[in-house]
Amino acid sequence: MIARGDVTVDGRTVELGARVLPDSQVSIYGEPLGQEATKLIYLAIDKPVGYVCSRRQQGSSPTIYELLPPDYRPLKAVGRLDRESSGLVLLSNDGDFAFRMTHPKFMKTKVYELLLDRELEPLHQQMIADYGVSLDDGVSKLGLARLSDDNRRAWQVTMSEGRNRQIRRTFASLGYTVETLRRTQFGGYSLHDIKNNEPTLVDMR
Repeated sequence: MIARGDVTVDGRTVELGARVLPDSQVSIYGEPLGQEATKLIYLAIDKPVGYVCSRRQQGSSPTIYELLPPDYRPLKAVGRLDRESSGLVLLSNDGDFAFRMTHPKFMKTKVYELLLDRELEPLHQQMIADYGVSLDDGVSKLGLARLSDDNRRAWQVTMSEGRNRQIRRTFASLGYTVETLRRTQFGGYSLHDIKNNEPTLVDMR
Protein backbone atom coordinates (compact mmCIF):
# COMPACT_ATOMS: atom_id res chain seq x y z
CA MET A 1 0.00 0.00 0.00
CA ILE A 2 2.91 2.35 0.76
CA ALA A 3 4.53 1.55 -2.60
CA ARG A 4 1.27 2.37 -4.38
CA GLY A 5 1.03 5.75 -2.60
CA ASP A 6 -2.06 4.81 -0.57
CA VAL A 7 -0.55 5.73 2.84
CA THR A 8 -0.12 9.25 4.23
CA VAL A 9 1.40 10.48 7.48
CA ASP A 10 0.20 13.85 8.70
CA GLY A 11 -1.30 14.48 5.27
CA ARG A 12 1.81 13.68 3.24
CA THR A 13 2.30 10.60 1.07
CA VAL A 14 5.16 8.51 2.46
CA GLU A 15 7.69 6.14 0.96
CA LEU A 16 8.95 2.79 2.19
CA GLY A 17 11.18 3.25 5.22
CA ALA A 18 9.41 6.35 6.54
CA ARG A 19 9.31 6.67 10.33
CA VAL A 20 6.13 7.38 12.28
CA LEU A 21 6.04 9.26 15.59
CA PRO A 22 3.61 8.27 18.34
CA ASP A 23 1.46 11.34 17.73
CA SER A 24 1.50 11.07 13.89
CA GLN A 25 -1.80 10.69 12.06
CA VAL A 26 -1.58 7.76 9.65
CA SER A 27 -4.21 7.38 6.92
CA ILE A 28 -4.83 4.60 4.41
CA TYR A 29 -6.93 5.35 1.32
CA GLY A 30 -7.59 8.73 2.96
CA GLU A 31 -9.15 7.15 6.07
CA PRO A 32 -7.37 7.91 9.38
CA LEU A 33 -6.34 4.92 11.44
CA GLY A 34 -7.92 4.90 14.87
CA GLN A 35 -6.72 3.25 18.03
CA GLU A 36 -8.39 0.01 16.99
CA ALA A 37 -7.38 -1.67 13.77
CA THR A 38 -10.10 -2.24 11.20
CA LYS A 39 -11.39 -5.80 11.26
CA LEU A 40 -10.32 -7.40 8.00
CA ILE A 41 -12.97 -9.48 6.27
CA TYR A 42 -12.57 -12.07 3.51
CA LEU A 43 -15.75 -13.29 1.87
CA ALA A 44 -16.35 -15.91 -0.83
CA ILE A 45 -19.50 -16.09 -2.93
CA ASP A 46 -20.72 -18.26 -5.79
CA LYS A 47 -21.78 -15.68 -8.36
CA PRO A 48 -24.75 -16.67 -10.53
CA VAL A 49 -24.94 -15.93 -14.24
CA GLY A 50 -26.53 -12.54 -14.93
CA TYR A 51 -24.93 -10.58 -12.08
CA VAL A 52 -22.19 -7.99 -12.57
CA CYS A 53 -19.17 -7.49 -10.28
CA SER A 54 -19.83 -3.77 -9.89
CA ARG A 55 -21.48 -1.49 -7.37
CA ARG A 56 -23.39 0.24 -10.16
CA GLN A 57 -26.13 -1.61 -11.95
CA GLN A 58 -25.45 -2.05 -15.66
CA GLY A 59 -28.72 -1.84 -17.56
CA SER A 60 -31.15 -4.34 -16.08
CA SER A 61 -28.39 -6.61 -14.70
CA PRO A 62 -28.28 -6.82 -10.89
CA THR A 63 -24.99 -6.49 -9.02
CA ILE A 64 -23.33 -9.04 -6.76
CA TYR A 65 -23.89 -6.65 -3.85
CA GLU A 66 -27.58 -7.51 -3.97
CA LEU A 67 -26.55 -11.03 -2.91
CA LEU A 68 -24.80 -9.77 0.25
CA PRO A 69 -26.12 -8.96 3.71
CA PRO A 70 -25.96 -5.18 4.36
CA ASP A 71 -22.91 -5.45 6.66
CA TYR A 72 -20.79 -6.86 3.81
CA ARG A 73 -21.79 -4.44 1.06
CA PRO A 74 -18.82 -2.06 1.66
CA LEU A 75 -16.41 -4.87 0.67
CA LYS A 76 -14.61 -4.65 -2.68
CA ALA A 77 -14.55 -7.41 -5.27
CA VAL A 78 -11.14 -9.07 -5.59
CA GLY A 79 -10.93 -10.06 -9.25
CA ARG A 80 -14.06 -10.03 -11.37
CA LEU A 81 -16.19 -12.27 -13.52
CA ASP A 82 -18.21 -11.03 -16.46
CA ARG A 83 -21.99 -11.06 -16.43
CA GLU A 84 -22.30 -14.31 -18.39
CA SER A 85 -19.87 -16.21 -16.13
CA SER A 86 -20.52 -17.82 -12.76
CA GLY A 87 -18.50 -19.16 -9.87
CA LEU A 88 -16.06 -18.05 -7.20
CA VAL A 89 -15.72 -14.35 -6.43
CA LEU A 90 -13.77 -13.04 -3.42
CA LEU A 91 -14.55 -9.79 -1.61
CA SER A 92 -12.54 -8.02 1.09
CA ASN A 93 -11.73 -4.71 2.75
CA ASP A 94 -8.04 -5.65 2.80
CA GLY A 95 -6.36 -3.70 0.00
CA ASP A 96 -3.05 -5.52 0.41
CA PHE A 97 -4.80 -8.88 0.05
CA ALA A 98 -6.58 -7.66 -3.10
CA PHE A 99 -3.25 -6.50 -4.55
CA ARG A 100 -1.54 -9.83 -3.88
CA MET A 101 -4.43 -11.78 -5.36
CA THR A 102 -4.77 -9.76 -8.57
CA HIS A 103 -1.39 -8.31 -9.55
CA PRO A 104 0.17 -10.37 -12.38
CA LYS A 105 3.54 -10.68 -10.62
CA PHE A 106 2.03 -12.94 -7.95
CA MET A 107 0.85 -15.49 -10.56
CA LYS A 108 -2.27 -16.61 -8.70
CA THR A 109 -3.73 -19.71 -10.35
CA LYS A 110 -7.34 -19.58 -11.50
CA VAL A 111 -9.29 -22.66 -12.57
CA TYR A 112 -12.44 -22.62 -14.71
CA GLU A 113 -14.82 -25.16 -16.19
CA LEU A 114 -16.33 -24.35 -19.56
CA LEU A 115 -18.58 -25.76 -22.24
CA LEU A 116 -17.98 -24.96 -25.90
CA ASP A 117 -20.59 -24.78 -28.65
CA ARG A 118 -18.80 -27.60 -30.51
CA GLU A 119 -16.00 -30.09 -30.02
CA LEU A 120 -12.52 -28.64 -29.66
CA GLU A 121 -10.31 -29.88 -32.46
CA PRO A 122 -7.02 -31.50 -31.33
CA LEU A 123 -5.01 -29.01 -33.39
CA HIS A 124 -6.72 -26.07 -31.68
CA GLN A 125 -6.21 -27.70 -28.29
CA GLN A 126 -2.48 -27.90 -29.03
CA MET A 127 -2.37 -24.31 -30.24
CA ILE A 128 -4.01 -22.97 -27.06
CA ALA A 129 -2.10 -25.14 -24.58
CA ASP A 130 1.34 -25.40 -26.17
CA TYR A 131 1.88 -22.30 -28.30
CA GLY A 132 -0.75 -19.76 -27.31
CA VAL A 133 -3.14 -17.75 -29.45
CA SER A 134 -2.44 -14.16 -30.52
CA LEU A 135 -4.98 -11.63 -29.24
CA ASP A 136 -5.07 -7.85 -29.52
CA ASP A 137 -3.40 -7.53 -26.10
CA GLY A 138 -0.82 -10.28 -26.50
CA VAL A 139 -0.47 -14.05 -26.65
CA SER A 140 -2.95 -16.10 -24.60
CA LYS A 141 -1.78 -19.51 -23.42
CA LEU A 142 -4.11 -21.65 -21.31
CA GLY A 143 -3.78 -24.96 -19.53
CA LEU A 144 -6.40 -27.37 -20.84
CA ALA A 145 -7.73 -30.66 -19.45
CA ARG A 146 -10.78 -32.62 -20.56
CA LEU A 147 -13.56 -32.94 -18.00
CA SER A 148 -14.70 -36.18 -19.61
CA ASP A 149 -12.93 -38.71 -21.81
CA ASP A 150 -15.86 -38.86 -24.22
CA ASN A 151 -16.69 -35.13 -24.40
CA ARG A 152 -14.50 -32.65 -26.26
CA ARG A 153 -16.86 -29.75 -25.56
CA ALA A 154 -16.30 -29.67 -21.78
CA TRP A 155 -12.90 -28.48 -20.54
CA GLN A 156 -11.05 -27.36 -17.44
CA VAL A 157 -8.97 -24.23 -18.02
CA THR A 158 -6.05 -23.23 -15.78
CA MET A 159 -4.44 -19.80 -16.03
CA SER A 160 -2.53 -17.26 -13.96
CA GLU A 161 -3.35 -14.17 -16.00
CA GLY A 162 -6.53 -12.14 -15.73
CA ARG A 163 -7.03 -10.14 -18.90
CA ASN A 164 -10.53 -8.96 -19.72
CA ARG A 165 -12.64 -11.86 -21.08
CA GLN A 166 -9.41 -13.64 -21.98
CA ILE A 167 -10.82 -17.16 -22.08
CA ARG A 168 -13.81 -16.22 -24.22
CA ARG A 169 -11.64 -14.20 -26.61
CA THR A 170 -9.08 -17.01 -26.91
CA PHE A 171 -11.64 -19.55 -28.08
CA ALA A 172 -13.50 -17.00 -30.19
CA SER A 173 -10.31 -16.31 -32.13
CA LEU A 174 -10.46 -19.94 -33.31
CA GLY A 175 -14.16 -19.87 -34.13
CA TYR A 176 -15.64 -21.26 -30.90
CA THR A 177 -18.27 -19.83 -28.57
CA VAL A 178 -17.98 -20.42 -24.82
CA GLU A 179 -21.52 -21.33 -23.80
CA THR A 180 -20.87 -21.61 -20.06
CA LEU A 181 -17.89 -20.49 -17.97
CA ARG A 182 -17.56 -21.15 -14.26
CA ARG A 183 -14.62 -20.29 -11.97
CA THR A 184 -13.98 -23.04 -9.44
CA GLN A 185 -10.69 -21.89 -7.90
CA PHE A 186 -8.82 -18.64 -7.30
CA GLY A 187 -5.42 -18.95 -5.65
CA GLY A 188 -5.83 -20.98 -2.46
CA TYR A 189 -9.62 -20.62 -2.45
CA SER A 190 -12.22 -22.81 -4.15
CA LEU A 191 -15.97 -23.23 -4.39
CA HIS A 192 -15.62 -25.91 -1.69
CA ASP A 193 -15.04 -23.07 0.81
CA ILE A 194 -18.60 -21.84 0.27
CA LYS A 195 -21.15 -23.32 2.65
CA ASN A 196 -24.82 -23.84 1.79
CA ASN A 197 -24.51 -21.64 -1.33
CA GLU A 198 -24.38 -18.56 0.93
CA PRO A 199 -21.75 -15.78 1.20
CA THR A 200 -19.10 -17.40 3.38
CA LEU A 201 -16.35 -15.90 5.54
CA VAL A 202 -13.02 -17.55 4.77
CA ASP A 203 -9.59 -17.50 6.37
CA MET A 204 -6.79 -15.70 4.55
CA ARG A 205 -4.17 -18.26 3.48
